[in-house]
This record gives sequence, structure tokens and C-alpha cells, in this order.
Amino acid sequence: MALVLDLLNRDPRPNAGNPKAAAQKAAAPQPAGEVRHPEKQKRPENPVLRKPDWIRVKAPGSPKWAETKAIVKAEKLVTVCEEAGCPNIGECWEKKHATFMIMGDTCTRACAFCNVKTGVPLPLDPQEPRKVAEAVAKLGLEHVVITSVDRDDLADGGAQHFAEVIQAIRKASPGTTIEILTPDFLRKPGALEVVVAARPDVFNHNLETVPGKYLKVRPGARYFHSLRLLQRVKELDPSIFTKSGIMVGLGEERNEVLQLMDDLRSAEVDFMTIGQYLAPSRKHHAVIRFVTPDEFKSFETIAYAKGFLMVSSTPLTRSSHHAGEDFARLRTNRAARQGQ
Repeated sequence: MALVLDLLNRDPRPNAGNPKAAAQKAAAPQPAGEVRHPEKQKRPENPVLRKPDWIRVKAPGSPKWAETKAIVKAEKLVTVCEEAGCPNIGECWEKKHATFMIMGDTCTRACAFCNVKTGVPLPLDPQEPRKVAEAVAKLGLEHVVITSVDRDDLADGGAQHFAEVIQAIRKASPGTTIEILTPDFLRKPGALEVVVAARPDVFNHNLETVPGKYLKVRPGARYFHSLRLLQRVKELDPSIFTKSGIMVGLGEERNEVLQLMDDLRSAEVDFMTIGQYLAPSRKHHAVIRFVTPDEFKSFETIAYAKGFLMVSSTPLTRSSHHAGEDFARLRTNRAARQGQ
């Protein structure tokens, strides 16, 4: 059964070890200053569409999930798995796959689709690169995904911090391949070059939606800037795999999605992900419709025909879902295309 959570004000995700305590915490009065999305408080509530049969996730709670959770907690790390309320957390943490979110848990932007907290962030933790690297080593990860909140308050948008995290992981766990999912570093000259110079294996930056939806869905970003960012990565280092993803079900038209695919291929993006948008709360952007599995399969077929090395297109696809397995296939597909 799929569990729908209203995470607008508090985060009542179930505590597998003590569900009664978790329920009491969720029902407790909200402390002052703990509003998760202050910018959404006055928005009208959107209707909630009934989820179709194909939207199903397994509730977390296995021993391996608990072990991953314990390591994350011990290192005082933030994961996008938790902060964004990802539906795949049970499956991924069962496999000891976690996507670490660096530079804090508070974003300087307020995208209409996102569940990450909005507000004024704390200063960067200089020990975070070491902590992340240690957690990667303890988990024995073959492939790790590192993402972040938007840090428009920083002169470089956090680019140097990204580079330091990559370098720390390389030192602590040389065999681990590194995938980063970055913000757009909008109006931060030289930021992208700093991150690319650290040489991640995969550079991911999500377009999130078609350009016609940006003003409502992603108002703090610019579609063509994000597209240019991905293109620039290839210009700086063609050996780095590039990746981008979108959500569907936000009211976009099919032809808009196909045009976006062409735009990504023009920027030489290697890997595209397409997943169903699921609203974190009634105050977030509404789910306009649930895209069928057959439509997702059609998008996958067309995307491969357009030349992507890898495509993941399913209702529950997320940027870092199956990232390790997909990276192995990505390398294999590139080698085959190059005739190696």
C-alpha cells in the first residue's frame, strides 16, 4: 500500500522501531520556527488524485534498511531520500544505497514540487566532506550519489564544497564511482568549472519539467541556463557522463516532452530519467494526472531512438534510483557505441 504523507509542516515518517512514538511526535504541537515550507502556507490546498494501482512502494523497515539509517544518523548526515520523501527509500536503503545531500537541509529556493525545507541555511560544515567519505567507506558503496540544496547565499553556490566532497571520497574509497546531482549555480561565474575539475564520474542536473512549466514549477531557475550547464560540462570534459531528468504529470504535453529530449541530445546528454510527479502535500503543485506505464515505455523507446545511451522511464523512476546498476550499463553502452 502506498503511504501519502503531508510533510508541509512536520515530518511524520514512520519510525520502524517505535511507531507509537513516531505517531505521538507527529501529533504533537508544532514548535515555533519549525514550519517546513513557510512560503506555501497561504496557498490554497489542491485536490488529491487517487493513486492508480501501478504506484506502489514497500514500506521501509528491514534490518539492512535500519543499518543504513544508523550509519547516516551516526555521521549526522542529510539524505535526499529522507528530505525529499522519496518513495524508493525502502528499496534503496535495503541495498545500502543512499543519496547524500550536502550543505545542509535548508534550500534558498522554493520550487513548487519540492519537499526540501525552505529558509535561511546554516553555514557550511567544514567537516562534512570527511563525514560523507567515512559513511561511503562504512557502507562499502561501489557507486555513490551526492546532491545538495540550492545555496544561492554562497558566492560560488557551494561549488568548492562539492569538489571537496568528491576529493574526500576518492581518498577514503578509491574504488567508488561518484555521481553528483547539482543545482544550477545560476549567476555564479566559474562555479561549474570548479566542480568539473574534481572529475565526478557522472554529472547530473535535472531540468525537472518542460520550459513552459518553469514559472509555476521551478520559478527560481531558467530552462536554457540549465540546458547550457549540461552542454558546458561536455565541453570542459567529454569523458564525464551527463544526466538529466524530468517529472511528468504536471500538465505538460507529450510533444513538449519530445522537444525536451531533442534539447538534451543537442547538449550531448547521455542519460535521461523520466518519473511520475507525486505531490508532497496539498500545498505543493497539484498532480494533474498519472501517466500510465505504457506511456512511460513509449517515452523510453523514443528517447533511445533519439540517441541517449541510457534511459530510465517508469512511474517510480527517480534521479538516483538504481544509480549504481545504471552507471555500469552506461559505461557498457558507451563502450559498445565506440566499438570497444
